[in-house]
Amino acid sequence: MPLLHLFDDEAQAEEVEMAVSDQLTKLAARAKEAEDRGAAAQGKASAELEKEVEAARTSAQAQADKLRATAEAKKGKLSAWWYDVQRSWDEHIESIRSDIETRRAEHDLERAQNNAENAEDDAAFAVDYAYAAIEEAEYAVLDAALARMHAEELATASTSSTT
Repeated sequence: MPLLHLFDDEAQAEEVEMAVSDQLTKLAARAKEAEDRGAAAQGKASAELEKEVEAARTSAQAQADKLRATAEAKKGKLSAWWYDVQRSWDEHIESIRSDIETRRAEHDLERAQNNAENAEDDAAFAVDYAYAAIEEAEYAVLDAALARMHAEELATASTSSTT
């Protein structure tokens, strides 16, 4: 099974190596946690939910920063497409957060209702986007396994033809 290396130093890499299938398991668990927290949000007091929103934003920002750092560190190794997706994602997140802050500052009832509907639509699209990202991740994982298998077959054929 191919492994993801996050560090160039081999000792560090051994500490953080994770089989891609394990990453998918971690992703599934995180998606379930998000589902549970979203469902529980309906019954929470406003102040409590505001704290959770801020914690989720901080966590999302930390993950985005980590992803950005990984994309930068692996700029020559990742396909240019993934690097461009990362830059586009950063711009998208900045725009969305700015819009959220603007909407949050408004106090007109009709606007607040429209903002709530827009926020719900944004959330639904974010979930659809994440679903598509998972589909793409599955494709990438399977393609990486196939590429590794092909490389190993070529290595075996090369070794057997030289002996």
